[in-house]
Amino acid sequence: MSFTGVATPIEEPALLIRINQMYFPGISAQALYEATRGVWVIGERREKARYAFTVAGGIIREVFEIQSWHSAASTPYQTRPLHDVSYKGRWEFLGELAPETMRKRYIDRSVADYFPQGAANPIMYINVPR
Repeated sequence: MSFTGVATPIEEPALLIRINQMYFPGISAQALYEATRGVWVIGERREKARYAFTVAGGIIREVFEIQSWHSAASTPYQTRPLHDVSYKGRWEFLGELAPETMRKRYIDRSVADYFPQGAANPIMYINVPR
């Protein structure tokens, strides 16, 4: 599989969520979703994001449509133990795969240019109003 540059700029209100430490080739679809959806220190602006882009190694691995936000560990996980997601003041979302046309447009695209050199925050807001 070849990866490309940012051929299509992201236009939707979205979160880029880096999961570098949890990602590995062959990760299951469920584990990928659960790594992306929580648990995050994130402000109220999260409510205005419509999509969550899973990012690992600077590449978009998946795109989810965000349905709702919840306090961390308040919704069930299948691939992560409770102690891994139970943190006060953190959030998780419930969602589903984004429409196929959107996934085809973004998956395997580089987003490395969106993150400034040395950026430590795993979350980047794209087109999300303040």
